[in-house]
Amino acid sequence: MVVSAKVIGATVAPEVPRLFDRFSDVLDERPSFEALVVNAPVGYPDVSAHWPRTCDREARALLGRRGIAVRYAPTREAIDQEVAPADSHLDAVSAWLLPRYREVAADMSPYRQRVVFEGNPELSFYQLNGDQPLRWSKRLETGQVERRAALERRLQSVDKIVDADLEGAPVAHLLDAAALMWSARRVLVHAAKRLPADPEWDSEGLRMELVY
Repeated sequence: MVVSAKVIGATVAPEVPRLFDRFSDVLDERPSFEALVVNAPVGYPDVSAHWPRTCDREARALLGRRGIAVRYAPTREAIDQEVAPADSHLDAVSAWLLPRYREVAADMSPYRQRVVFEGNPELSFYQLNGDQPLRWSKRLETGQVERRAALERRLQSVDKIVDADLEGAPVAHLLDAAALMWSARRVLVHAAKRLPADPEWDSEGLRMELVY
């Protein structure tokens, strides 16, 4: 799912979310997206000895009790091998998402990081909430109300995103996508923050960082 917006100066006009079959279709879209913030790892630690990434550790520390929403990226070994090694540190959710991670990894290269950035919805909501972690999980109604309120304070017409009738896209995912779109806008105007402040690179020359 992709949420996009037209940005003219300080005005952000969200568009109706769209589904794409493959990540490569998003990259091939014309006119091209000027900034993409994806909820998937971009750079990977090579081996378990370099795990977890600094950006993941710093994000968890920043978010406090909501830091559990930041999953540690698996190792490059888990991405490159058909069967993930036993020491790849995959949790159950990451193991389920591994095919999607591999799809993104297959299309990533250093030059694409001029456009494609890694983010995390919980970090985006942290910024939207005045640099304060949210209180509730997105799976709870109170958490969804909390997230919608944070978005509505900054984004006009955000209902076009969160009220969209998109098959297979629950409200929690639409809220996440809207928050990542907000972070993409911040990247576009050079206002986004990065974790860590001093970037790290993996063996493929990709920055291991999170933006918000």
